[in-house]
Amino acid sequence: MSDDKSTIGEGNSMSGEGTSMSDEDKGTVTPAEPEDAASPGRADKAADKPLGVLAAAIAAAPPPWWHWRRLRRLARARWTPVVAAAVAGVLLGGTGVAWQAEAGPFREERACWGALGEDDVADLFHGKRDIESSEVGVSRDSIASDGPSGLCELKSPRGMRVRAQLHRLDDRFGGDRDKWADEYLSARMVPLGGGLLGMVSDTRAWLAIPEGCIGRPGERDGPLVIDMEAGWTTYDDDVDTDERARLARTVVKLVNGYMADQGCDSPIGDPTDRLAEPARFIDEKRDAICGIKGLALPGKGVGGRYDRPLVTKDTKDAPVRTCDRDVLFGHPSLRLMTVEDPRLAVLYKGLSFDGGSEVTAVGDTKKESRGRGFLREDTGMYQASCQTGDVTFLIRADDDGHAAEIRRLLPRYVALEAERVGCGPLRVRMPS
Repeated sequence: MSDDKSTIGEGNSMSGEGTSMSDEDKGTVTPAEPEDAASPGRADKAADKPLGVLAAAIAAAPPPWWHWRRLRRLARARWTPVVAAAVAGVLLGGTGVAWQAEAGPFREERACWGALGEDDVADLFHGKRDIESSEVGVSRDSIASDGPSGLCELKSPRGMRVRAQLHRLDDRFGGDRDKWADEYLSARMVPLGGGLLGMVSDTRAWLAIPEGCIGRPGERDGPLVIDMEAGWTTYDDDVDTDERARLARTVVKLVNGYMADQGCDSPIGDPTDRLAEPARFIDEKRDAICGIKGLALPGKGVGGRYDRPLVTKDTKDAPVRTCDRDVLFGHPSLRLMTVEDPRLAVLYKGLSFDGGSEVTAVGDTKKESRGRGFLREDTGMYQASCQTGDVTFLIRADDDGHAAEIRRLLPRYVALEAERVGCGPLRVRMPS
């Protein structure tokens, strides 16, 4: 991505919370005065001008600074490196957000690291063009070796906001395995299809940068992805398919823009025609929890917190199968999830060593094992080595009130799901 440090304009907080500004902070852009305006007699001469001339001057005043056309003219201005650095310092010191000359609507109305044109942004915002764009340019952390990262935010004055992020999925300390997985591997998501590693709903979208462009990550590294969020992740099967299509098109354009910057000349096509129908709540039966025939809890009927779960649409391209219950603020109270794609299963490799009592597979020896897992009061997990790569079987609750249920469900869940994905027969032993 461009390392152009020329910056101008105002930034917005990337935290999603509004940042209040005083009237002085909201200064307007004043057109430059003529070179001879400093002459002592100029002010008196201006006062003598007819009122119609002054009205015409006011009418000819430039539009607000956030207007696309105004930004275009500002982008064409020639800034010396010293002046540009000074302006950048003022902006970053006041807001912490850079408005970059090639990464917003400044040059040819391109936003989000130069990947989105004005028409692309207008499509995302239902035809509206008065959209603010702020971002942190793509960079690489040479200390932590986390790979490239960047942030972009598009904001409408009517309140709609879309945020995009480029980052490598983190497998440490439960970071991406928890909050990111809650939102971006939820049952409301459907796969982008076409061999792509990515999913989309009407509030979330994510897509991994193809390995053919950037190479295969390390054995313990998650994929490099661009993800987008545009509102709450809700527990609802009423999905706005038009909004979903807009997010799908946009995340593909963002990935194509990044690949072009890396010198890859095989852009990804529009995925909207192949998106599956949204998932729907299922009427759960006593012996088919989460729609998995043969998975049951003794003494548990249908109803209460086990009423009508939302389950990922059954498609061959889905990298995960997720069953969510009682989602609140994007976090399910109970989740049963099978991570079938080994590129995502790597996110849980470290978690298999994360405390709890060890879960092993029947037939394991000290020299050879099918995988490893653990059991805690709030989590049961087993990651198996299958012919297609690692597959993760996970049952997770938001508190320890489900401990007995997790213990009962995990062995049968692993056996049935392993059979479904072609990794069976697989039986696990629970700790005493």
